[in-house]
Amino acid sequence: MDGYNIIGAWPELRALKTGDLASARDRLIEKMAEYQAFTGYKVIVVFDAHYVQGIEKKYKNYKIEVIFTRENETADERIEKLAISLANIKTQIHVATSDYTEQWAIFGQGALRKSARELLREMESIEKNIGKNVQKSLESKPKTKIQLPDEIAEIFEKWRRGGQ
Repeated sequence: MDGYNIIGAWPELRALKTGDLASARDRLIEKMAEYQAFTGYKVIVVFDAHYVQGIEKKYKNYKIEVIFTRENETADERIEKLAISLANIKTQIHVATSDYTEQWAIFGQGALRKSARELLREMESIEKNIGKNVQKSLESKPKTKIQLPDEIAEIFEKWRRGGQ
């Protein structure tokens, strides 16, 4: 995924970027960790080096692989190289970017594209599903470790409060 392209396309991240680019990057990585955990897909986020001075860096954050390109290398170039190196008959690669030129370049490598808007809609759906799963879990969880009839629970509650 082209990290800065997604940041520029998603309203929440774009707003963060104007005040603090590092916060926008961190938030994108958090969201992609949720995406990876929910879908089971491996996620690699690539950021252009021109926003971060220094040499090429790779690290893992929330089990997400994060790459900052070399100084004279664009995210698009790195993504194309990754698409070539990762492509095999058992792996279907999806590249998230709204850069039209990049979309055509990755098609040539056998990868499928996902626009920033499509990824945002998918992420919103995932977040709703996570919320529903959490709510179901909370509702089905017993309030006590021992299941008690309501009448007995009321008696214990009165005792707890000091009543008889």
